[in-house]
Amino acid sequence: MKRGLLPRPLLSATVLLLWLVISSPVSAGLLVLGSLLAVAVPLLTQAFWPDPPRLVRPARALHFVGVVAADIFTANWRVARQVIGPLCRLSPALVEVPLDLRDPFVVTLLASVVSLTPGTVAIDVDRRRWILLVHALDAPDPQVLARAIKQRYELPLREIFAC
Repeated sequence: MKRGLLPRPLLSATVLLLWLVISSPVSAGLLVLGSLLAVAVPLLTQAFWPDPPRLVRPARALHFVGVVAADIFTANWRVARQVIGPLCRLSPALVEVPLDLRDPFVVTLLASVVSLTPGTVAIDVDRRRWILLVHALDAPDPQVLARAIKQRYELPLREIFAC
């Protein structure tokens, strides 16, 4: 466990930035309060944070964030069209995605990415069999969806974190 005034500097910066965004207009007092929160929140929650794996390929991580953002945008449009259209054309499915990942932090990250993409929700991670259970709004061929998740999200995460 990390010690010191800022055990998670990125979290501290995020807390301060979010505080400043929601505290409009910003005053000196609000800046001081936000700074105190930015120091206190990571200190008070450090026992709950796992040690994430080391980011090995940061450039690949930036590319991955762009891919996920584009997927979220395009999936929103696709899901909106599907929901507005005839619902009888949808093929909802529960899809089991076998995982090559074994790091709980990275698997959680993968499940979060799947859930952020409209039309899919990660329901469970079976850490005994390393299976990600995904509910898909429309998956006429569940195996195609499973392969897409592995190729589009799991493989890049394995490269980014070298696991």
